[in-house]
Amino acid sequence: MQGMLNEQTSIYLQIAQLMENDILKGVYQEEEQVPSTNELARMFRINPATAAKGVNLLVDEDILYKKRGIGMFVATGAVERIRQKRKGAFYENFVKTLVSEAKSLAIGNQELLEMIQKAQQE
Repeated sequence: MQGMLNEQTSIYLQIAQLMENDILKGVYQEEEQVPSTNELARMFRINPATAAKGVNLLVDEDILYKKRGIGMFVATGAVERIRQKRKGAFYENFVKTLVSEAKSLAIGNQELLEMIQKAQQE
């Protein structure tokens, strides 16, 4: 698990996001075991309860599941659930704002589409 923690967001949320990133990148495959909360706590030098809170968030979202006495595993369908969640957040946080700003600048749909295509090529 790679990444650095910062002070801008709650640590447990960052732990959950880093695990999601690794699942999306294929570092952890579906049905594969992920680091324990104690391993995460050592890795990031944080309290195990904080690591557990991040892991439990992913359990609540059916991205991870617990095998009693064995550890935490990536759930079947986790990649798609993460993508859908992030697409929804992308729409809410970026697309709506983009369209709203484009309207206020009198940028039409075609011009906006051309701008997006230009940005994709850069």
